[in-house]
Amino acid sequence: MGKQRSKRHRNAQEKLPKGKVTVAEAVAVLQSFEKPKCDPTVELVMHLGIDPKQADQALRGAMSLPNGIGASRKVIAFCEGDDIEKAKAAGAIEAGGDELTKKVQDGWMDFDVAISTPAMMKGVSRLGRVLGPQGKMPSPKAGTVVDDVATAVKEYAAGKMEYRNDDGGNIHATVGKASFEADKLIENINAFITHIKKLRPAATKGTYIRKVALSLTMSPAVELDVQ
Repeated sequence: MGKQRSKRHRNAQEKLPKGKVTVAEAVAVLQSFEKPKCDPTVELVMHLGIDPKQADQALRGAMSLPNGIGASRKVIAFCEGDDIEKAKAAGAIEAGGDELTKKVQDGWMDFDVAISTPAMMKGVSRLGRVLGPQGKMPSPKAGTVVDDVATAVKEYAAGKMEYRNDDGGNIHATVGKASFEADKLIENINAFITHIKKLRPAATKGTYIRKVALSLTMSPAVELDVQ
């Protein structure tokens, strides 16, 4: 017997359009759904025609959306010297070198993003088994291994987001909150789609963007008409 959907989910299902719609129409549909007491996240999923097993087709990076994502994030910084105070002043909840590395190694994971200077990566690399599976390992590709720690901390604390394709060639992105004004959500969504379009790997053959869907946390998805 299938899992019973909530009344809210069933009501939302009835409002789904038949077929693909524009970004503006999809946002209007989502904002017509009955909302829970919390402010749901708006989530975008892009199914891409890439081969995730090929390194030259894998997509990973980070970007700041024009209107943010409506959430601040807990950031830590692996750094030393003057950078420790600069990182904390920029909003890092923890900053430091060996002591912070040991704290994480011992199981402390109460943060969303980890930033590191290149000089600290030799020690931080030992945390790969702990941070890798959670997607928190500092990486030059994601813009989390940087010389300017303070700027990176400030951007990520304000909601700069990382993205990477999964094994199925999908990219998941948080593009805002249900309470955002429609035009701000539309701007964020279009900015992210345009960004991913520009990253099309040269080795990709056939259709690059196969399917794009927009949903709220725990809501049914609306398929977008993306050219």
